[in-house]
Amino acid sequence: MSQPSTTGARTLRLVLGDQLSDGLSALADLDADSDVVLMAEVRDEATYVRHHKQKIALIFAAMRSFARRLEARGVTVRHVRIDDPDNTQSIVGELHRALDDQPFGAVAMTECGEWRLAEMLSAFAGVAAVPVDIRPDTRFLCSHDRFRRWASSKSQLRMEFFYREMRRETGILLDDGQPVGGQWNYDAENRKKLSKGLRPPRRLRIPPDAVAQGAIADVARLFPDHFGTLDAFGWPTTAEQAETVLADFLSNILPGFGDWQDAMAEGEPWMWHGLISTSINLGLLDPLDVCRRAEVEYRAGRAPLNAVEGFIRQILGWREFVRGIYWLKVPEYRQRNFLDGDRTLPWFFWSGETDMACVADTVASTRDHAYAHHIQRLMVTGNLAMLLGVHPDEIDDWYMVVYADAYEWVEMPNTRGMATFADGGIVGSKPYAASGAYIDRMSDYCAGCRYDVKAKTGEGACPFNRLYWGFLERNRARLRDNVRLAMPYRTLDTFGPDKRALLVAEAEAAREALGAARR
Repeated sequence: MSQPSTTGARTLRLVLGDQLSDGLSALADLDADSDVVLMAEVRDEATYVRHHKQKIALIFAAMRSFARRLEARGVTVRHVRIDDPDNTQSIVGELHRALDDQPFGAVAMTECGEWRLAEMLSAFAGVAAVPVDIRPDTRFLCSHDRFRRWASSKSQLRMEFFYREMRRETGILLDDGQPVGGQWNYDAENRKKLSKGLRPPRRLRIPPDAVAQGAIADVARLFPDHFGTLDAFGWPTTAEQAETVLADFLSNILPGFGDWQDAMAEGEPWMWHGLISTSINLGLLDPLDVCRRAEVEYRAGRAPLNAVEGFIRQILGWREFVRGIYWLKVPEYRQRNFLDGDRTLPWFFWSGETDMACVADTVASTRDHAYAHHIQRLMVTGNLAMLLGVHPDEIDDWYMVVYADAYEWVEMPNTRGMATFADGGIVGSKPYAASGAYIDRMSDYCAGCRYDVKAKTGEGACPFNRLYWGFLERNRARLRDNVRLAMPYRTLDTFGPDKRALLVAEAEAAREALGAARR
């Protein structure tokens, strides 16, 4: 740990593990001759949930590389390593220790991404002996105030309309103020099942450099009991590496992203997805720059509009929207359980030991890569957890643990909102409940699965089928008036009360068989 000089009125500048951007607001007026940047690898942040080993290694490696990047510019960095014997193992503890060790006139930091830590840093600011300046995170395109203004005039908060405003404000994919191609959204063109014999392209993975290898070794030694493996680590840990992955995606993968973004295939974790969410969330890539460069690919005729628009919507629309929802609704949002989920998460979500081919493959990818793409997360693990009636706290914890790109601001609205409808419709207009027919249509999983995707009931039937109708009947009072569920409820009503009772019993038997016990 390098030590600063003791001359001058210096500012201590905190940089968190997901704030690794040269343009970070906390560094905006940095005086390299006098100021000190504090970066701390602490056990509190690695264990408030037991994060995937690859996620911890990714953040530690990226922090270490960013500290070197700053030092190469002549900046003094107080970089506290995870195994530093004097490490207090908390962010606030390291702030206090830095202030005790050396004189500073002020502390500057960028607002953090999670309510939990924000509360701690706000409390620190209230007791610190020097002024503490907590600055907006300008790496996001929509500030908290801007989102609140937008939300205040809306009876329903829908991403599609927010996304259109972001397009208008940035000018992305607009011609003379109108959406390119005459439509805002081309999602209807982005739902193709993988054609027989078509396999996804080979993906660029980044071999760990010496810094990443050191972080991986530290995590293997210090967090041996955490979920996941480290052998297949291939995430970018520097801005230069992230740029390499982005350039490969834009040139070689993006043209097929639109058509196949919802498709799933056994043994194919990456498909046509960007693999840049970790880099954007760490701060190694700028989201607006990513969107503009994707637009260039369309304008140059190298990628079709449905692919480019769908990709940009994930960043400019969805990413900004869920962050806005999170900060608009926390802490109350963390307590929402609209469907009264009361079951435990089955063990196979951790072990992958299940005969459900789709779940086994998704969990295997999650274990080995700290990754599964958005349809695997939404329509396999999220859908199953919702149909089982798992308590949303357990689902939140699982998603926070297992994915390298998971931070609470992005994870919670996606899981408690989109995947499980526990928020009652704040994020999504309906629960994304589906039977095995959806998975059969969008994947090759069912062909080799022990369960029969055509069978509706019985031990040999696809568990998604056994659970689906019982889920709807069990939640009839809560969901019957949802206009987007009118068709399945009309179908359910044709069954008659006795058959509906049997479907509830079938779902209950499936919940017990799958290990979703009452809490």
